[in-house]
Amino acid sequence: MRFEGYRVVVTGTGRGFGRSLAVALGREGAELYLCARDFNAAETVAEEVRHTGGRAHAFECDLADPESVRDFAETLGEVTDAVDVLVNNGAPYLDAGGFLEADDEQIAATIAAGATGTVLATKAILPLLQRSPRPDIVTMVSGCGEYGNHRSEAHEAFYAAKSAQAGFTEVLSKRLRPQGVRVISLYPPDFDNPDPLGPEWDAERADGDALSARSVVDCVKFAIGQPRDCYIKSFYFEQA
Repeated sequence: MRFEGYRVVVTGTGRGFGRSLAVALGREGAELYLCARDFNAAETVAEEVRHTGGRAHAFECDLADPESVRDFAETLGEVTDAVDVLVNNGAPYLDAGGFLEADDEQIAATIAAGATGTVLATKAILPLLQRSPRPDIVTMVSGCGEYGNHRSEAHEAFYAAKSAQAGFTEVLSKRLRPQGVRVISLYPPDFDNPDPLGPEWDAERADGDALSARSVVDCVKFAIGQPRDCYIKSFYFEQA
């Protein structure tokens, strides 16, 4: 399906998967509200979306700073009266080469943005979601949030942030479902992220290939595109 008429917020869109998802949804007709810690990074991606024929607005938001999250939500409310989808994508990856190699500031920032930032962004934007007839909250948790997962090279602080996201979305899905808000979590392992504007994005994928961001994007589109009586709470991926 296409997503004309959908108003979608994506956090952490300055690079990586957030950028890929923004470009893909923009091509499908969604109106996008993109935030990143660096406004210029968000605006660059918004401009890429516009160049493909989509509509996008850029905002600055540091998920590790509660005041910045509140300011973002307040500004967002001045631009749109409702939001259909919130994608909690923003969470800084940390691989410091070992547990002791990361400094305290890196650890604190990783957990603050990934864990606390996800909770605060959801809380701040929920009133706008509740004004939509089809509200969805999608969180990119990662396989690092699965109990017992140890295969990623990510730092332990990243595991901690992702485990916090998993616990948060699990209880949130139960508490918001009676209000008609679907809470969808994805737990992909580490995956390849080709340029969504390059030829590799549309390359044919085969059994045995590394998981691609294109496939993860397809899962997000599939979940939010389902009728409202279909609630896909979680996507878990087999890691080859």
